Amino acid sequence: MPAGAELGYNPAMSLIRYKSGTSAALFFVAGGLIIFLASLSAGQNSLQSHPRPVTWRVQSSGTTVSLRGVTAVDVQVAWASGAEGTFLRTTDGGASWTAAKVPGAETVDFRDIEAFSADTAFLMGIASPARIFKTEDGGRTWTERYHNDAEGIFLDAFAFFDEKNAVAIGDPMDGRFLVLVSADGGLSWAPIPFPDRPEALAGEGAFAASGTCLAVLGTSEAWFCSGGPSPRVFRSADRGRTWQAAASPLGADKASAGGFSLLFWNPQHGVMVGGDYKDEPSPFKNAAVSHDGGRTWDLVETHPPSGFRECVAVLPGTSPPHLLAVGPSGSDLSRNGGRSWTPIPCPSGLHSISFSKKGGAGWAVGRDGLIAQCVLRAD
Repeated sequence: MPAGAELGYNPAMSLIRYKSGTSAALFFVAGGLIIFLASLSAGQNSLQSHPRPVTWRVQSSGTTVSLRGVTAVDVQVAWASGAEGTFLRTTDGGASWTAAKVPGAETVDFRDIEAFSADTAFLMGIASPARIFKTEDGGRTWTERYHNDAEGIFLDAFAFFDEKNAVAIGDPMDGRFLVLVSADGGLSWAPIPFPDRPEALAGEGAFAASGTCLAVLGTSEAWFCSGGPSPRVFRSADRGRTWQAAASPLGADKASAGGFSLLFWNPQHGVMVGGDYKDEPSPFKNAAVSHDGGRTWDLVETHPPSGFRECVAVLPGTSPPHLLAVGPSGSDLSRNGGRSWTPIPCPSGLHSISFSKKGGAGWAVGRDGLIAQCVLRAD
């Protein structure tokens, strides 16, 4: 599909909408055949009747590697990251993206990226060894701020409370989840004392699928979710220095299933999505909500997301919060804080999505270098 085109797909309806520029067409898929139905003028969209309809503009990324990290800074600036030491940046709202590799890190898989401006960003490499890099000149040069080649090291996500304080989490080592904290703007990262690290259950781990298995809110609150035979959610009120665990209803007693992404829009109300990454179309135990700050979670059993989902985000300017969940098999919208979901069109193969705090711009990334701008349209 060419960059600049817009695509909508609803598997339940077997309808495909293709749009590029001012022209559009509607097709019906049946028995392996694609049947032309009608031409649509710009602005018409029979597949999108919900408030704040969402459309996608596929953009040229300049790479074909798998992308999993994305941070929207404002309406003009966004960063993305992925496999083979790759990072990307746009400063013109996605009209053009520059893709490059961090020198000396060409084999690193950058699963998470955190950016503050067109100049300043951090990259997180997951393992062999685990590494965190910082740039202050728009990616022209990078400095390594964390390096760990210990056996079994595997970072899953990191997040900043502000420009000084941050937390990162990794899979269990010696029976406890690795937790790193920074209080100097990411210049140094230190593990919290071993006894304070969350103790892991047998087979438990986190998923570095989108960089959003860890969420922070305000100046000190943090949560992360896990998967495995007994998935859980961990919460901290002191920037990750101590943690409490709660049972998670997601997953199916498998190492490949559990919670993959979570967020809180206030200290009490949050949502978590996931499922089984080895069964992408399945909606089984793939979403839950919390109304008590993550102490307990209620499984979404009626109208859950339509498949395995790797990332969830709040649509800017919506009240009550409208939520968008994305995954390789599709995307879903919730207009009631995650209690029920409706499938919506999206490009195939998405892993992660981010909306900017300034201006409400959004981008999603995925397989084979996919980058798509998420456009919110008022009724």
